[in-house]
Amino acid sequence: MAILELNQISKHFGAIQALNGISIALEEGEVVGLMGDNGAGKSTLVKIIAGNFHPSGGEIRIGGRPVQFNRPVEARENGIEVVYQDLALCDNLTAAANVFLGREVRKGFGPLKILDYNAMYRRAAELFKELKSETRPRDLVRQMSGGQRQAVAIARTRLSDAKIVLMDEPTAAISVRQVAEVLNLIRRLKDQGVAVVLISHRMPDVFSVCDRVVVLRRGTKVADKPIAATSPEEVTGLITGAIQEA
Repeated sequence: MAILELNQISKHFGAIQALNGISIALEEGEVVGLMGDNGAGKSTLVKIIAGNFHPSGGEIRIGGRPVQFNRPVEARENGIEVVYQDLALCDNLTAAANVFLGREVRKGFGPLKILDYNAMYRRAAELFKELKSETRPRDLVRQMSGGQRQAVAIARTRLSDAKIVLMDEPTAAISVRQVAEVLNLIRRLKDQGVAVVLISHRMPDVFSVCDRVVVLRRGTKVADKPIAATSPEEVTGLITGAIQEA
């Protein structure tokens, strides 16, 4: 059974049709690349899955069960986490503090509870070890590389034991070495049975880590193919419209 099913998802903003009848199924531990030109509908689709937007039509199912998200917190309660392009990290805080931001561990009784820093450092260290990242819990985020920042954002998704992680252009503005680090983080999520939707313009990244690629063009799905059954040239043609559908 698919962990996530989108059935005929549509979205319009007034007279503008942003998405038109999109159907995608995502299996446990599967990495799906979501590609398309600017304005293709990728971000709108991800925001619907994440609970930021309500679809104008269609149905979302999690583990075969119909769901309806009115707020992002409801998507998180159903095991969906998002790593946005800007990562939404606080530069002046440590890695551990960012991982637990808004979900801090406290100790004590009643109104006298205080933050349990040691517990947060320990758990953050475990998460970074699971992800095989060199990021350290006490390091300040402002001193980190792009790859380490991604590790912090991904560790935050593991804190809630997410089943589905949506990643928006995670390798857009980092060095070649850091790209390899982030792709390895995605592989770690896959190894742990997490399903990943990877929005990316970078063809080598998609063909390196994804099992399937879904291509959107002008709000319509024009391809949904195993990586082994397509090529960068075909995907480029589908994105630009040189190839109508595959």
